[in-house]
Amino acid sequence: MTKLDREIIVNEALDLLDELGLGAVSTRQLAKRLGVEQPSLYYHFRNKASLLQAMAEAAMVSHAAAPLPTPSDDWRDWLAENSRSFRRALLAHRDGARLHAGTAPQGANLSRALHKLKFLVSTGLPEHDARIAMLTTSHFTVGSVLEEQADVAEDQTEGPGLDRTEAFEAGLTLIIDGVARRADHLTNEPR
Repeated sequence: MTKLDREIIVNEALDLLDELGLGAVSTRQLAKRLGVEQPSLYYHFRNKASLLQAMAEAAMVSHAAAPLPTPSDDWRDWLAENSRSFRRALLAHRDGARLHAGTAPQGANLSRALHKLKFLVSTGLPEHDARIAMLTTSHFTVGSVLEEQADVAEDQTEGPGLDRTEAFEAGLTLIIDGVARRADHLTNEPR
């Protein structure tokens, strides 16, 4: 038997998620799959919530590895690509958006989020607007993926002539254009 560690448990839990969905992920089911007694999981995770947090972090590894913005990046292009990367990570796992919903960045992920915020502020966006832009694009992305991953017919679209990716891109453009217009307005406002 392989020695049980956090990584093995999380990987098996993500496999369980992909096979059966978030509703079927339980410590009982996971222990059975791993061939261990349920209490042995609590040695590595104090409760199911801490396991789900670890799963959510692991599911975001591809997004967390995406390049951070640099001073030469255009904030609009970067914000759009950051949202696309986030969407791809959420879509990589069944119920990925449900798993991620309600989590907050911690540790290295929090440092990355703060770097992204500083980048947006350095481009001239007021800090409050930069925070709202990041929050809005994040919530929009999670919501879009929640709908996409919901139990709906595969051929269902997001309205006349739009598929889910097109709808996501259109909504993302509206958000970014709105942030840009607000930033332009604030820059051109008489003082």
